[in-house]
Amino acid sequence: MAIEDKKKDKIEIDKDTLIGDLIRMKPQSIDTLLRFGMGCIACPASLNETIAEACMVHGMDPDYLLAELNNN
Repeated sequence: MAIEDKKKDKIEIDKDTLIGDLIRMKPQSIDTLLRFGMGCIACPASLNETIAEACMVHGMDPDYLLAELNNN
């Protein structure tokens, strides 16, 4: 695979990404969310929350979570 193709395949996650979209785009992110104490990711309401909203509810630093999600 060419370097250009790898760059296109990289998914950039930001604070406005919905939890449901994140799980669909990058299912391996479930492990990271669970590790951070977000056990409610199966809740239908959480699927429509942004990462920023979920972090606010859980009292977490969204930048730290985003760094982990984008590196895995």
